[in-house]
Amino acid sequence: MTESEMQETTVSEQSVSAESSAEESIDPIREAIRQETAEVDTTPAEADENEDRVPTAELSQIIPSKYIDLQLRERGTIEHISYTSYDYFGDGAEVTKEANVYLPYNYDTSKQYNVLYLMHGIGGDENEWGMTGNMSRVKIIMDNLSYYGDIDSFIVVTPNGRSATDHGPNSDFNSFYCFGKELRNDLIPYIESHYSTYAEYDENGYDLTQNRDHRAMAGLSMGGMQTINIGIGECLDLFGYFGAFSAAPTSNPAAKTIEILEGNEYPIHFFYNICGTEDQIAYPSASAAAKTLPALSDRFTDGENFMWVELKGAHDFNIWYLGFYHFAQLVFQ
Repeated sequence: MTESEMQETTVSEQSVSAESSAEESIDPIREAIRQETAEVDTTPAEADENEDRVPTAELSQIIPSKYIDLQLRERGTIEHISYTSYDYFGDGAEVTKEANVYLPYNYDTSKQYNVLYLMHGIGGDENEWGMTGNMSRVKIIMDNLSYYGDIDSFIVVTPNGRSATDHGPNSDFNSFYCFGKELRNDLIPYIESHYSTYAEYDENGYDLTQNRDHRAMAGLSMGGMQTINIGIGECLDLFGYFGAFSAAPTSNPAAKTIEILEGNEYPIHFFYNICGTEDQIAYPSASAAAKTLPALSDRFTDGENFMWVELKGAHDFNIWYLGFYHFAQLVFQ
């Protein structure tokens, strides 16, 4: 999907119970796709002429125009990569997967960069975030946040979140739940062997846990589910920062996340959540997954390493781009 197409329509997501069989889920999936298609408002917000710095993520409910306007002075680049993975959902056969990689302006191999793995929804792929060219909204936001001095820029990776030979948009959604193996065994080692990160990569094997403070995982809808179930639930030794934007049905409820974290001493540096209150697909699951975490465990402290944002909005990129804009300022601090 091109950037212009993405700005005209929202992503096809699917609402499905974790305990339902694939056959039983066909009608709910189609209904969720039908409900989700809507117009996305891409009109830039009016900029405050006296604004010197971006509003805090707690207060901002729009992205100021200077962060979504294309500037030509300091722009990063996007590379399209392919790497070897395996059919973790099926027979383990070798699979070639693809991803997009944003590199900051003046990317320097003598420096070390933090990395965000940014996941798509159930109807998308590695291109759903539109990170395919100079008009990419993600790229423009990153370029501008760095240009105006709001962040120390980092690498962004948008992979395909299905770990199967058939990883197209219409493939079995259950392959999303196997992505933790691909992250650990294939994608992270590839990124850390080809780009300048904090890892001390060794093709014979290396300790990925040593660099968890320099990795983050976030995603929209199904990618938000993956962030919760896989990022926190399975790969807390690999990531220190997490962002869930409209986390989809089948996201682990808060009580299950607390249970998983028992005895796990890896710190959660920040867990950011956002969801639209009119989101009929994800609001129940997103709020059940995250909203009560600070009340259930001292591992999460609101305003310190946890943020829940809910505001008027639906299941679309108006919420997801705002979530990315917020998270990009909170991560790696």
